Amino acid sequence: MSAQDEARVVDEVHPQLLIGGRWRDAEGGATFAVDDPSTGTVLVEVADASVADGKAALDAAVAVQVEWAATAPRDRGEILRRAFEAINDHADDLALLMTLEMGKPLAEAKAEIAYGGEFFRWFAEEAVRISGRYSIAPNGATRLLTLKQPVGPCLMITPWNFPLAMGTRKIGPAIAAGCTMVVKPAGQTPLTMLRLADLLVEAGVPDGVLNVVTTKHTGEVMEPLIRDPRLRKLTFTGSTEVGRRLVEQSAEGLLRVSMELGGNAPFLVFDDADLDRAVDGAMLAKMRNIGEACTAANRFIVHESVADEFGRRLATRMGAMSVGRGTDDGVEVGPLIDGTQRDKVAELVDDAIAKGADVLCGGQTPEAPTYYPPTVLAGVSTDARLATEEIFGPVAPIFTFADEAEALRMANATEFGLVAYAFTQDASRMIRVYEGLETGMVGINQGIVSNPAAPFGGVKASGFGREGGAEGIEEYLETKYVGIAP
Repeated sequence: MSAQDEARVVDEVHPQLLIGGRWRDAEGGATFAVDDPSTGTVLVEVADASVADGKAALDAAVAVQVEWAATAPRDRGEILRRAFEAINDHADDLALLMTLEMGKPLAEAKAEIAYGGEFFRWFAEEAVRISGRYSIAPNGATRLLTLKQPVGPCLMITPWNFPLAMGTRKIGPAIAAGCTMVVKPAGQTPLTMLRLADLLVEAGVPDGVLNVVTTKHTGEVMEPLIRDPRLRKLTFTGSTEVGRRLVEQSAEGLLRVSMELGGNAPFLVFDDADLDRAVDGAMLAKMRNIGEACTAANRFIVHESVADEFGRRLATRMGAMSVGRGTDDGVEVGPLIDGTQRDKVAELVDDAIAKGADVLCGGQTPEAPTYYPPTVLAGVSTDARLATEEIFGPVAPIFTFADEAEALRMANATEFGLVAYAFTQDASRMIRVYEGLETGMVGINQGIVSNPAAPFGGVKASGFGREGGAEGIEEYLETKYVGIAP
């Protein structure tokens, strides 16, 4: 990819705030830098919103909520359909922009563009399927009518690891349901969201329906919005620690809240598993997005009879992956988002090695400040920090178990409960395992579960609420009951 292409896609981004349909500077002209994690160079300066800017964005959303809610469902769906087509038309440029600000290889970025766009197509179809019901009361004296109405103005806080998809699966159902919104993208990766907002405006989103606020002072700017009585919903994707804090703030206004938080995904390999299929699934579950995903396999829990062979095969595959800048040809593993994240991954690996883990590949921290090599560790102790802490990097620790009951105990021995993966050819075991796993999602003999047509979300400390599927739009709708005397 040429330097001219890189400069062009960055130049196409409005580096300002989108408030009330107008691109405008932050109060006082404040800005912050967005870096390329592969080189540390500054890509562009974007607006750094103040508390007043945040309030202005909510003002704009509140001002048009009633009018937007009254828009015909078909019209809302058609906006999403046009936005879906625009994402496809600009897929290559969006992917390059994402790679520049986040670091993932271009192939990964293109996959996210395709996946993220599908939420707009899905919710374009759901917009016209919002329905209620009509019935007669058991005593025959009253007619019971229920209807669904938009929740109202929403605040959406999205993470840096999937800059487009984490936005589309919130924005899509909000538009379909008739909610206005304020979107706050992550400070490390705001450019993709700003470009997406531009495409949504071009697709026909009315002024004030979608407002985008970029800031490096998230807590300071967002808390007043969360505590504002006019806000009716908060949705957040990010760490459990931050999620807990936001839920506390949301309690004051009794907001509708959906939280997609941290994970510690177990990847179970039973003694009857097809190992070729299990390794293929492991590569997807571990290495998607460089391991920087809440759905990434965090603990490989493998039957003791196949652990050595599974580890050998996985190390061969991961050890052969090419590491480098995401825009370069053939690169499969890009940089981590920043030096802090790279250092955390290195600390977790060093801790596991100190507690007896064997390094099958990788495991050495390179001089480049944001890179870490694909690493497989065998014989990892349950006392290692890797057993309980989310890795968010290209590291696969292997633990062993002796029987099915032990495998389930190990898998569930965590406060998190987002997703789990299990590989077995025994149909009865499949049922026992997916029923016994304490997670919101389970992949059986596959390493990816995310799908716009399915409800994404977790249990326990991984949050609550669902994104995608028929359930996704319900997060943005309230049910109203009307009793009618005949």
